[in-house]
Amino acid sequence: MLKKLLPYMKKYKVFAILSPILMILEVLADIVIPYLMSLIVDIGIVNRDINYIVRLGIIMIISALLGMTFGVMSSHYGARAGYGFAAEIRAEIFRKIQAFSFANLDKFSVSSLITRLTNDCNTLGQVAMMSLRMAIRAPFLLLFALIMAFNINASLAKIFMVVLPLTAIIIAVVMIKARPLFRMLQTKIDRVNAIIQENLIGIRVVKSFNRQKHEEKRFKERNDSVRDTAIKAVSLVVTLMPAFNLMVFSTIIAVLWFGGQKVTAGTMGSGELISFITYIIQVLMALMLMSFFLMQLMRGIASGGRIIEVLETESEIKEILEPVKELKDGAISFKNVNFVYPGSKERTLRDINFNIKSGEVLGIIGSTGSSKSTLVQLIPRLYDVTEGEVIVGGLNVKNYDIKALRNQVAFVLQKNTLFSGTIRENMKWGNENATDEEIINALKQAQAWEFVSKYEDGLDHRVEQGGDNFSGGQKQRLSIARALLKSPKILILDDSTSAVDMTTDAKIQRAFKEELGHITTIIIAQRISSIQHADRIIVMNEGEIEALGDHETLMKVSPIYKEIYESQKKGVVGE
Repeated sequence: MLKKLLPYMKKYKVFAILSPILMILEVLADIVIPYLMSLIVDIGIVNRDINYIVRLGIIMIISALLGMTFGVMSSHYGARAGYGFAAEIRAEIFRKIQAFSFANLDKFSVSSLITRLTNDCNTLGQVAMMSLRMAIRAPFLLLFALIMAFNINASLAKIFMVVLPLTAIIIAVVMIKARPLFRMLQTKIDRVNAIIQENLIGIRVVKSFNRQKHEEKRFKERNDSVRDTAIKAVSLVVTLMPAFNLMVFSTIIAVLWFGGQKVTAGTMGSGELISFITYIIQVLMALMLMSFFLMQLMRGIASGGRIIEVLETESEIKEILEPVKELKDGAISFKNVNFVYPGSKERTLRDINFNIKSGEVLGIIGSTGSSKSTLVQLIPRLYDVTEGEVIVGGLNVKNYDIKALRNQVAFVLQKNTLFSGTIRENMKWGNENATDEEIINALKQAQAWEFVSKYEDGLDHRVEQGGDNFSGGQKQRLSIARALLKSPKILILDDSTSAVDMTTDAKIQRAFKEELGHITTIIIAQRISSIQHADRIIVMNEGEIEALGDHETLMKVSPIYKEIYESQKKGVVGE
């Protein structure tokens, strides 16, 4: 794990080097002070040498100030290195997620990815900072304090031979029991994030069905589970404090008993006994620091494993060494295509074969679950086929540079997503260099300018997160306009006019026919009126092509198409 994550510290290596060096200097300053104190007591006070006391007192003050300065600088550099390290990992995970295929995104839940980007990265940052400070301070403080204790009185220092093993056993037992709890805690945080995300996205549905109490109950169950797991983990860690206090006070009592006898016998000075007790406290505090670091390290290892899982996940979509960077035209062919979703055994698409000429309009219709959306997602390689070939512009889509392919394939998904900002900023997702004139033209083609032009601030009109200040039909039209700004060779509309009234839908279809005849257009629709005038129409049924032809042909040869048409016609007449 260290080998895989350490390269992300490269940018902050200067801080990562300075922080432990300064921490060692702080430890040296802390170690010197008890020794100077013993000299003041055993020499200065015994001999009533004021000058000696003042001189060593000044050295003690200077040592304390230097230790404080080194400590502050070490903390600053450690924080920059630790949290900078976490920021680099977080940025890399985000880049990795952006490159994921839909199959990869199906593997990880959104809530889990959010937790890994936030909670897990923060934990790694804290562990990195503690590794540069606490993990350096504790062993060096332990080592130097032991050396000084043995230097003062080797026979008395043998008490450590009993205390240290007992303390190590306590730490080991707590660590073994706490490690699985920390792993479980991260997983349960994922579950809490999942329900928060689900609830906030669907808050309008929750309120419309008056299910707030139900959602509160669901959240409480998961939230309480996180609380209980955290309490178990923390309770184990908390037991270290009384255990350490017991070790400290027991050791101090033993030292006072045996040390007092040595002071009485004249084989040990009073100052030496005082400094010896100080070193005892430093040794045991060092052990406690190490235990707390090791506890945090357990959390860091759990978080690091989850982060590496994302970093080592390779995109299902692979590029060839020298991909083609330009599409000749928008012609599309499916040849013996079969598709199985990752983790599934059943074929979602079976034996798909058809051709689309460049500039042709193709409609796709079928019942819910007939795999219409899955079919078109293979064109821009959102998924790769399991068997067969998808040919675009005369070449297999796998031969293209993915970015070049997707730049020429504009996709308006079923779920229309607008981003917070302005209408202009959202439109520039399609073309970041688009002029206002080009944006307005695309809005007109998508029949969106009729409502955008009514805003006083026009293209500068504010878009709230998710486009929540627009109706469903408005969001669909803005999404279509954004796609048109790409000037694509292929335009795919995945049921993206479902919330648009039939009159506006007809205007959109007319604009496509009259102004966008050079673009290959694929329209997935539930309404036959949206695709009736397409050059050809595919009727999908349970992952297979049931029929292919124009409207008139399908009315004769496709029972499914005819049934849909007649049921929709009756519905219109009934209205």
